[in-house]
Amino acid sequence: MQKRMLGRSGLEVSAIGLGCMGISQSYGRPMADADAIRFLRAAVERGITFFDTAEAYGPFTNETVLGEAFAPIRDQVVIATKFGIRIDAAGAKSGTDSRPQHIRDVAEASLKRLQTDRIDILYQHRIDPDVPMEDVAGTVKELIAEGKVKHFGLSEAGPEAIRRAHAVQPVAVLQSEYSLWWREPEETVLPVVEELGIGFVPFSPLGRGFLTGTIDKSTVFDKDDFRNTIPRFAPQARAANQAIIDAVASIAADKAVTVPQIALAWLLAQRPWIVPIPGTTKLHRLDENIAATEVVLTPDDLERIDAALSGIAVQGERYAARQASWVNR
Repeated sequence: MQKRMLGRSGLEVSAIGLGCMGISQSYGRPMADADAIRFLRAAVERGITFFDTAEAYGPFTNETVLGEAFAPIRDQVVIATKFGIRIDAAGAKSGTDSRPQHIRDVAEASLKRLQTDRIDILYQHRIDPDVPMEDVAGTVKELIAEGKVKHFGLSEAGPEAIRRAHAVQPVAVLQSEYSLWWREPEETVLPVVEELGIGFVPFSPLGRGFLTGTIDKSTVFDKDDFRNTIPRFAPQARAANQAIIDAVASIAADKAVTVPQIALAWLLAQRPWIVPIPGTTKLHRLDENIAATEVVLTPDDLERIDAALSGIAVQGERYAARQASWVNR
């Protein structure tokens, strides 16, 4: 497995990580704990060292299963988790909460669930409009000084928030959605993180499964699959967005690789400090994703991809309106 440095943080991880949310929620029935533990350890055996979780996934159960999986091999993995989503006693998520004491409470609970003495990356899951960024960054700075956290990260933050946070505590990593069908970060945050030496971690790098080429207008999702609520996954949007898959499939065929491998290789080719975290619960898909690190895209290949996609307007918003400001993934 190739390795990459996340910006100037000094943190080295596998060139592709694993987004773990789908193990516990959002894409149908959660994995059984025993199956999830075997899967996570198999990922480590294949060279994956970077794992992304959050207290909000489950909620809470995702961190617990990662803790069980990695307790015997803790020093072999980099674990990123998150604070900042309000979760009530029944487990319902209802907005943001990055008050300093809440950050501390979440960090302590995450440490216990993860069965560890440190969190490698602690992300603010979403910007909290009611808490100054200086207070958020200052609290994480204290946790770093106490040895409970190694690196500070932000998720889905804009340029102003990144700069304000970085002035208080250097931001090691920014995590945002970025893929062949969501390229907004190129105009907004990539220039800022490059300037400041911040690593970039694209979540949903395969478009929540659409960029695997296995979803079309006739696909029926599980009743508990959150893609049922996303405008971009409405049947008419999927039909229109099939043009993206058709364009990438032609390029993939010429290089004798798969559509998702082109999608991941394209991200890896954008910057040397970009580390995508595709999520999967299937070993054959994990192997396919890992093999994307061996796909070499030349400048001509990248120009061809850009040209093929430049005339395609992606249909549908990436979140329902009520979710857009805070929902996780």
